[in-house]
Amino acid sequence: MTATLPAPRELVGSAVRLTPMLASDIPDLYQALARHEVFVGGFGGGIAALPTNLDEFRVFAASYYFDGDAASLAWTIRSSTRTGKARVVGATWMGDFDLEHESAHLGATAYCPEAWGTIVNPETKLLTLGLAFDSGFNRVRIQADSVNARSRSAIERLGAEFEGVLRRDQKRADGSWRDTAVYSILADEWPAAKARLEQRIAAFARGAAGADQRRQ
Repeated sequence: MTATLPAPRELVGSAVRLTPMLASDIPDLYQALARHEVFVGGFGGGIAALPTNLDEFRVFAASYYFDGDAASLAWTIRSSTRTGKARVVGATWMGDFDLEHESAHLGATAYCPEAWGTIVNPETKLLTLGLAFDSGFNRVRIQADSVNARSRSAIERLGAEFEGVLRRDQKRADGSWRDTAVYSILADEWPAAKARLEQRIAAFARGAAGADQRRQ
């Protein structure tokens, strides 16, 4: 299967909805992501890059998610609530598309702390990785600051293969240099990884159903 550039479109799961990022999403993304807990692990260049107001976040989002690569995709992530109203809980990005070598990069993913350890990340990855492999890509790279244990653990739970560390790879906002831990999932590994994600999502759904029954 020849790789083709995926078109910007909405991705819908059982508990999350990913919509192509719009300027109108920025205030809600600011509320969700412009927080110490999110940036301290290395997101966006580290804690020194944390925007202190909405205008600063607009500039940050423009450079981080719309960096001049016209083919890249950025999504705003919304999670359903018990009231039925969706709320913005994070953002993610896909780019560095190499059609000849059938590879892509999934990154710049961040969630508000309230979404950590929930169904949000497994379902977001199920949707975005599914899009990449359905578009004919045979390798998807996922990476993190080497010192970001939480992000690396989340990547490893996907079943991604650790490829190694790129030393002194990117400059952080404070001027220090980060080492980047690189992982990937190949097309022939995707069925097993997909099954694990679906199992995790089903477990979250069962837990939520049980909690609802106890509240009744």
